[in-house]
Amino acid sequence: MSGFFGVVSKTDCVEDVFYGTDYHSHLGTKRAGMVFIVPNKGFRRSIHNLENAYFRNKFEDELSGFKGNSGLGVISDTDPQPILFNSHLGRFAIVTVSRLLNIEELESRFLSKKYHFTENFEGNINPTEVVANLICERDNFVSGIENVFDSIKGSCSIMILTESGIIAARDKLGRTPVVVGRKNGAYAAAIESSSFPNIGYDVEYYLGAGEIIQIDYDGIKTLKEPGDKMQICAFLWVYYGYPPSFYEGINVEECRYRCGASLARRDTVRADFVCGIPDSGVGHAIGYGNAKGIPYKRAYSKYTPTWPRSFMPQNQELRDLVARMKLIPNRAVIEGKSMVFLDDSIVRGTQLKDNTIDLRRSGAAEVHMRIACPPLLFPCIFLNFSQSRSPLELAGRKAIDQLGGDDEDIREYSDPDSEKYKKMVEKIAKNLDLDSLVYQRLDDLIAAIGLPKEKLCTHCWDGTGYY
Repeated sequence: MSGFFGVVSKTDCVEDVFYGTDYHSHLGTKRAGMVFIVPNKGFRRSIHNLENAYFRNKFEDELSGFKGNSGLGVISDTDPQPILFNSHLGRFAIVTVSRLLNIEELESRFLSKKYHFTENFEGNINPTEVVANLICERDNFVSGIENVFDSIKGSCSIMILTESGIIAARDKLGRTPVVVGRKNGAYAAAIESSSFPNIGYDVEYYLGAGEIIQIDYDGIKTLKEPGDKMQICAFLWVYYGYPPSFYEGINVEECRYRCGASLARRDTVRADFVCGIPDSGVGHAIGYGNAKGIPYKRAYSKYTPTWPRSFMPQNQELRDLVARMKLIPNRAVIEGKSMVFLDDSIVRGTQLKDNTIDLRRSGAAEVHMRIACPPLLFPCIFLNFSQSRSPLELAGRKAIDQLGGDDEDIREYSDPDSEKYKKMVEKIAKNLDLDSLVYQRLDDLIAAIGLPKEKLCTHCWDGTGYY
């Protein structure tokens, strides 16, 4: 997904930007960067590859070379950032959390006007440079950002560092969050509010969908009021978000408890204990166990010293290896027991299949899987979650194909009260060697989050959503 963190302070802000950016590391594993306005020297930037390392290890040795009262950091799951620009708007640095579905169309549009691109990566143009060019088509930053919102298909939240402070803009439909924090003499803008407490910031303000603000030493100034429509990604609460974070004032971990409790209330299975697949499945499992009145046990322990997150390697076989190696089953807990396992989602099902094999080898009597969201049937077109070379890679779509269904039937399979839905879930359970499988109903998930359906993006489950 990616995440950013920026600070304007009356004192040096390098450490705040460093630690605040590091607290977004769960949102991306490809590249990271920081930029500061160094007194008498101007913009100073550094970018590193994170595919085989961590943010802190890459940047810690560089901290002594940075100084400044304003700066940005970014964890990027896509392109190298920040981008430095010199334009009629002045010098600025920019970071984005974005996905541009029409990037090829925009590339052609600029090239036809004799523009050029310098920030290439993996043979492609850099999406953040495209966004910067769209901004520079207009006479000021506000109208430039509005040009971005009007021109792109997908989503885009933006943070811009200028000599006058930071300009932050939340995606036109608010699919990704932006929040402002404050401490004595400093303001910070971030994707995750969980980045604030340990460096002394308190939540000051949540940006609305499409809102644009400026942050300087004196505070927050609204440059463009939020729009009246919002479709924030519901998957932030289910999976992406860090447990202490708040979106729209709603805490991630508390929402996961409610998701687990919803599953428990509809469940009739009898089990000896409940367990969550680390990490994001844990909150859901605790909520389930508390509502069901059965103990929570750790049938799996996550080995964190040497095995990073499973989606870090770009090669699928290596991702599968990391996913398998990082979770160690505990036979003493598992053997002879009937258990309910909770996880945030099933994408391809590869990791869950390996989990089931481990549990059977460890002597599990019964393995019942409960998933905190509905079946994923539509690849995400707005962020970077559940991207696949083909929709058939998704466990739900694979099961539909095995049942003889096709694209015209997909919406029927997303109806939890339909016979086709029931057969699809049974097929997924059989493919994964589960004794039973139950997905969260979409209406229950919406209730657990606590926002109206029209304010949430639920595209990956029901195919809805708009630009």
